[in-house]
Amino acid sequence: MGRRRASQQGLDFPLERISRSEAETIALGAELAAHLSPGSVVALFGELGAGKTKFVQGVCQGLGVARFVCSPSFVLANEYHGRLPVYHLDFYRIQREEELAELGLEEYFYGEGVCLVEWAERVLHLLPEERFEVTITPCSVDEPNKRRIVISCCCAVAATE
Repeated sequence: MGRRRASQQGLDFPLERISRSEAETIALGAELAAHLSPGSVVALFGELGAGKTKFVQGVCQGLGVARFVCSPSFVLANEYHGRLPVYHLDFYRIQREEELAELGLEEYFYGEGVCLVEWAERVLHLLPEERFEVTITPCSVDEPNKRRIVISCCCAVAATE
């Protein structure tokens, strides 16, 4: 993925930020939410504890979700209602692809809402080609809350500069 500009959205990709707190990670998620529309898929990558769920909380906040947002690790999917429906998927506990068959992933990925996918690397081959990718990487053991967050766009609205 090279440098792209989503002309309809006014964003440059990849977008890279350093977050120094959970609040900054949440704020960046809310910032991305302003640019999401029905059918948007956001694939999140990062190790356990990297801040994926905090980022998702920010996206949900930016989409006007009023209730508390938590990771659906044990149920695989949570649905929230804001200015758009939000489908929050977490594939951390997926062991076999057969476990996904009952979820109806196509309805989430190609529906009228925004789909947020934690542990996306486990289902990468199933994700739509058009999506946002968010990679969250801890920066330093000396600063445990410091994260490098990179947002990339693989989408038709993006045109090479």
